[in-house]
Amino acid sequence: MKSFFKNVLANIVAIVILCVVFFFFFIIMLVFSAMGNEKSVVVKKNSVLTINLKTNIIDSPTEEQRGLFNISEQNKNVLIYDAIEAISKAKTDDNIRGISIEADDLNAGVTQIDDLRNAIADFKKSGKFVYAYGNAVSQASYYLGSVADQYYLNPSGMIELKGLATEVTFFKDFADKYGIGIEVIRHGKFKSAVEPFLRNDISPENKEQLSTLLNDIWKNTSSKMAASRKIDTAAFRTVVDSLYGMIPELGLKYKLADKLIQKTEYDQLIKSKLSLKDDEKLNKISLGKYIASYSDDENSGDKVAVLYASGSIYGGDEYNDIHSEKYIKYIRDLQDNDNVKAVVFRINSPGGSANASDEILFELQQLKKKKPLIVSFGDYAASGGYYIAMAADKIYSEPNTLTGSIGVFGVIPYFKDIANKNGIRADIVSTNANSQYYSSLNGVTPYGVSLITRSVESTYKRFVHFVTQNRKQTFEQIDNIGGGRVWSGTRAKQIGLVDELGTLNDAVKFAAQKAGLKSYGVASYPKSMTPFEQIFKDLNQDEISERVIKNKIGKSNYEILQQVVEKRKLQSEIKMEMPYQIKIN
Repeated sequence: MKSFFKNVLANIVAIVILCVVFFFFFIIMLVFSAMGNEKSVVVKKNSVLTINLKTNIIDSPTEEQRGLFNISEQNKNVLIYDAIEAISKAKTDDNIRGISIEADDLNAGVTQIDDLRNAIADFKKSGKFVYAYGNAVSQASYYLGSVADQYYLNPSGMIELKGLATEVTFFKDFADKYGIGIEVIRHGKFKSAVEPFLRNDISPENKEQLSTLLNDIWKNTSSKMAASRKIDTAAFRTVVDSLYGMIPELGLKYKLADKLIQKTEYDQLIKSKLSLKDDEKLNKISLGKYIASYSDDENSGDKVAVLYASGSIYGGDEYNDIHSEKYIKYIRDLQDNDNVKAVVFRINSPGGSANASDEILFELQQLKKKKPLIVSFGDYAASGGYYIAMAADKIYSEPNTLTGSIGVFGVIPYFKDIANKNGIRADIVSTNANSQYYSSLNGVTPYGVSLITRSVESTYKRFVHFVTQNRKQTFEQIDNIGGGRVWSGTRAKQIGLVDELGTLNDAVKFAAQKAGLKSYGVASYPKSMTPFEQIFKDLNQDEISERVIKNKIGKSNYEILQQVVEKRKLQSEIKMEMPYQIKIN
C-alpha cells in the first residue's frame, strides 16, 4: 500500500512538473514567434498598403493591449507617428502601387484620423490610387475613407454618418438615494468635471462650451468629407441630418459612395487596376507589416526622442497611463542621454492628480535647461494634461485637440447617511482640533471645507502662474480664458494657448531644427513592453477583472461605471481633470 501511494504521488509530481515546463515552453515559443514575426517581411511588387481592422492606431506605447494569446501581427498596434511615416515612405516606394482603406470601425482618436487622412491626401499627389471599401461603416471610418479617390459600399451595407453629440450622465439623485455624500470644491464656472455629482441637468456654462467645442470639431471634419466627396455644404448637411447613409441606395444617390459592390468584386477591381491576371494573387500588406519591413537603428547617432504621455495622470510607478514616478525616471534618463539632442513630449491626456502633474512639470523644466523641449498635443491636452506642457519651448496642437480646461477641483466622498440608515455611526476621539477633519462616515468639517477651498484656489493660482510664464500673457488674460473651459485646438491657437497647429511629425521636425540636426533618428519612449512582460502583466488580477467587465458591458458603459466606483476617480485629492471625451463614432 505504501508503495502504491508513493507511485501515485510521484505521478502527480511528474504531471505538475510537466505542466509547468510545458507552460513556460509555450510562453517562450510565443515570445520568439512574436519577436521573429516582423523580421522576415518582404514587400512584393504590385503591393497595396492596406488599412484594415487588423491594425490598431495608438498614440503611445503605453496604450498597447496585447493579450496572452494575441501577440501576433494579426492585431498589430501601430503608433500614429510610425503610421504617418509609413504612408510617406509608401508614396515613393515603387513596390507600393496604392492604398486600400478597409476599416468598418476604425480604432483611432479624432486627431489620429486627421493625421492619417492628411498623410493619405499627400500620398495621392504621387498619382497612385487610393480606394476604400465598407460594409457597416462607422462615422470615424467614413471620415478617413472619404479621402479616397473612389468609395465602394456593400449592397447591403450602411454608413453611419450622423454628426456629433455628447451625453452627460448625472449621479446626484443616485448619490442622494443611497445616502452617498459628495463635498465638491472647484475653481472655474466651466469646470464641469464635478457637475454630475452636483446637478441633475447640464449647466448653461457647460452647455455653451460643449456646443462650441462640438461645432468646431464637426465644422472641420464635415467640411473635409464634403470637399472630398464633392458635395455642396448645404446638401451634405441634409444628407447627415436625414441619415441617408444608413440606406445603401440613398448613400449612392447622394454621393457618399461611388458604387455598390461585393468585397470580392472590390478586390477584382483593384487587380484590374494593377493589370493583374485572374490567376495572379493580389498582394495586400498591412501598415504593421509594412513598418516591420524597414527599420532605423536607434542605438547610435543623434536622436530626437519622443516621450509619449497618454492617459490620466496619477502618482505611482505603473506602466499604463501617466504615473509621476515612472515619468520622472523617463525624463531624467532623457536628460542624461547624450545621444538625445531634443525631446518631443507627446501629450494625450485629460489630466488627473494636481500633485503628480506638478512633479512632472518640474522635471520637464529641468530637462528644458539642457536640450530643446517641444510639446505635441493629441486628442486631449486638458487640465493636468495642459499643465504639464508649460515647460515647452513650443507647443503644437491638432485642430481638433481638446485643449485648456485651466481649472482645479476637489471631490470628497463620504457615506454618513447610508451608514446611519443601516445602523452604523461613529464617534471621534482626537488629540487636536482637526485631527479628524475628514471621515468617510462623518464627512468633512466646515473648517476642512474652508481649508480645501484655500488649497484649490492656491493650486489654481499656481496653474495660471505657469501658463502666464509659458504663454507670455497676464494673469487676468489667462483667467479670462481659463475657468475650466475646454477649447478646440483651432480656437486655442487663436487665443494664444498654443503656438502652432500641426502634427507630431511637424513637432519632431521642428525639434530637430531647433537642435541643429541635419541627420537624425527618432526614438520612442517609454519602450513598448516585450511580449514576455505583457504576458505577466495580463495575469494581474485587476487587469483581468477590468477586461472581463469591459467586454461584458462595453467600453462606453465601463467608462460611466468608472466615474461612479473607481477609487482613483473619487479619492480625496485636488484634481486637474477634464470630465468627458469627444469621439467621432
